Amino acid sequence: MGFNENFATVWEAIADELVDAPALSHGPLTRSWAELDTRAARFAGALAAFGVGAEAKGGLAGYNGPAYTEVTYGAFKARAVPFNVNYRYREAELAYLLDNADCEVVVAHPELVERIEAVRDQVPSIRLLVVVGGETDASPSPEPPDGWVHYERLLADAEPARRIERSGDDLWFLYTGGTTGMPKGVMWPHRSLLGVFAPTWKGLKQPLPTTPVEAAATARRLRDQSAEQRLIPAAPMMHGTSSQLTLGGLSAGAHVITLPSRSFDAARLWATVEDRSASHLCIVGDAFCRPMIAELEAAEAAGTPYNLASLKVVTSSGAMWSSAQKEALLERAPALLIDLLGSSEGNGFGASVARRGRSAGTARFQLGDHAAVFTEDGRRVEPGSGERGMLATGGHLPLGYYKDPVKTAATYPVYEGRRWAVPGDYATVESDNTITLLGRGSVCINTAGEKVFPEEVEEATKSLDWVIDATVVGVPDKKWGSAVTAVVSLGSNTPAGVASPPAGSGTLAASDLLGQVREHVKDQLAAYKAPRHVVVVDAVKRGPNGKADYRWATEIAEVALGHGTSAPSAEPVRSGRP
Repeated sequence: MGFNENFATVWEAIADELVDAPALSHGPLTRSWAELDTRAARFAGALAAFGVGAEAKGGLAGYNGPAYTEVTYGAFKARAVPFNVNYRYREAELAYLLDNADCEVVVAHPELVERIEAVRDQVPSIRLLVVVGGETDASPSPEPPDGWVHYERLLADAEPARRIERSGDDLWFLYTGGTTGMPKGVMWPHRSLLGVFAPTWKGLKQPLPTTPVEAAATARRLRDQSAEQRLIPAAPMMHGTSSQLTLGGLSAGAHVITLPSRSFDAARLWATVEDRSASHLCIVGDAFCRPMIAELEAAEAAGTPYNLASLKVVTSSGAMWSSAQKEALLERAPALLIDLLGSSEGNGFGASVARRGRSAGTARFQLGDHAAVFTEDGRRVEPGSGERGMLATGGHLPLGYYKDPVKTAATYPVYEGRRWAVPGDYATVESDNTITLLGRGSVCINTAGEKVFPEEVEEATKSLDWVIDATVVGVPDKKWGSAVTAVVSLGSNTPAGVASPPAGSGTLAASDLLGQVREHVKDQLAAYKAPRHVVVVDAVKRGPNGKADYRWATEIAEVALGHGTSAPSAEPVRSGRP
């Protein structure tokens, strides 16, 4: 795609070409490309009516469904900047995020309205609050609080915005935590993302378009050949994995199919693959693949196996996808399995491809075309040398972090006279350009594709008045990739009803103690950040400067959980984008 293209302009050309072809499906609901374009134009018209214009920031605090794509498209039409809001965030996290983004518009599902309403006074930039009803439920939605408007009513009352000239420099924000501490918005220009999506057309065996007209012609050709992507983003659209693959798919005229369930439902997924003849599927590592395999096995045992003949490609990014789970899937589906190594800060670090008769190892990737491994002083690591370095990718990159030039400079250094994205993953590169991941240079925990910053969990845990100190680490876990684990010391005022094991070198907490810590943390933070294990020690070890000793805490936690002595690196292995 040409460097100066804009998603809205590309999609408008495709909508004009495909018209009545399906663009979005959600449960029994299907919307054509013409309907998608009209609804997006109405949303853009509504933004204009509320005085929301170019470069304004709009947060999507919602679950997967048609509205997520319609709002994104509508914002692009208006040259506004849509961004993801994690629907698991609690009030303090939401207040920080929306304020940091200078948010002017929030679109939220009803379940999230109360949390946003609680912090709206802390974000003075907000001027429009929209609640999305059940897309497949005909029953009337409850009246929203004062100051909110129903999404369907907003569209009905709005005049469709006229088409305008736009720029490939217009932005899309992807908010991430991880290496940045508190969430930061990664600023992606449209032209950079369209450049990143070049493999989409290659995978569809089509030439790379250079204009919107060419993109529309390609979409028509694919439809005429019944070769278009019928894509199910099974992971939440608020994650970079699903959102970016959806943006790329729509730019090739895909039919995007979302699941109505609020949490992942493997049975619903496979039934939808069957019913919609889905060709492409997007997941996040073993956290998704394990229940998917379990459901396939259960259906086989019941004598009602799923028909997966339509499935051509399964893509994963954001968490470990083990070789065993890939092999189990390949036994049942004739698909190409693509395990991508990327991050919110950049794409194309590496990939691992598996198909029937060609297995792929766990956390082992082929270095990307625009990727390299550098030492901390910016020297390129020689393949096969065994030297450890940091993964970097060049090519099409974001501008950096919104309102944070210091972290931008650290994450996007200049090596060899060009700019690179270096999120902090350490690796070695072999002579055949395969890379072995060693772990994250920070203490970020990646659990089922979610990034958890230990300090905020530590502070939440220590706010229990009977917890003296706490250090939070990630330990290997088959289901989650890394499990959030709190290593704590307890005071004499620990409630009598909470059984605490004898401390010492580190003892796994009983379920009642674990339960109290988890519920306390969940009251303050998103549920996925709550510790899945608690290990009790006499005293939490810290360095002379008062900083937490994460290596020690990881060793203690792994021994308590029966994993033996930890590896030299205390950081969890990470295999992809958040």
